[in-house]
Amino acid sequence: MTRSYHHGNLRAALVDAGVALARTGGPSAVVLRSVSRQAGVSHNAAYRHFTDHQDLLAAVAARCTEQLGQLMATRTAAAAAGEPLPRAWSRLEAIGRAYVDFARTEPGWFRTAFSGAGAHRTPEQAGPTPAVDPYLLLAARLDELVEVGALPADRRPGAEYAAWSAVHGLSTLLLDGPLRDLPDAEIHLAVTTVLSVIARGL
Repeated sequence: MTRSYHHGNLRAALVDAGVALARTGGPSAVVLRSVSRQAGVSHNAAYRHFTDHQDLLAAVAARCTEQLGQLMATRTAAAAAGEPLPRAWSRLEAIGRAYVDFARTEPGWFRTAFSGAGAHRTPEQAGPTPAVDPYLLLAARLDELVEVGALPADRRPGAEYAAWSAVHGLSTLLLDGPLRDLPDAEIHLAVTTVLSVIARGL
């Protein structure tokens, strides 16, 4: 990271450091002093790239969201075989399971991605690129269901809100809520049930 700084990439090095800290400590670990120390630069140097803590956290949260989107995209690609109709349902299920899996395997990144930092983004701090934006990935899967005739077009508007809320709610319950101590078999049942209810609702 110090080498990146000497090549004029201090901002990227600081975000990298923040992402590393967030992975183990969540959003509370992403503070300017800790990130500066991790990157091997002075605390004051960080202020040339981030106006305050929220500014830094927004950039780190965007990167954590990209990590989630990358897993969703990977799982989508893996579920790409088969006839159009079952494939479309399989791809929707794949991103739902990826979402829950990410929350359980990368809790620090998941908590940081949804820490509320996004509201503080500036034009310089764009969100995830379209290819790994979770919202756009979900929207694409719902559009695909319409294209193959699985979802009536008049029921498409707003469907992403219901689907995302259900999967995010389950993820949060499993990670930080009263379902966090469920055995693996019950977790599998919970995920399967929620995804089935989403599909029936659509």
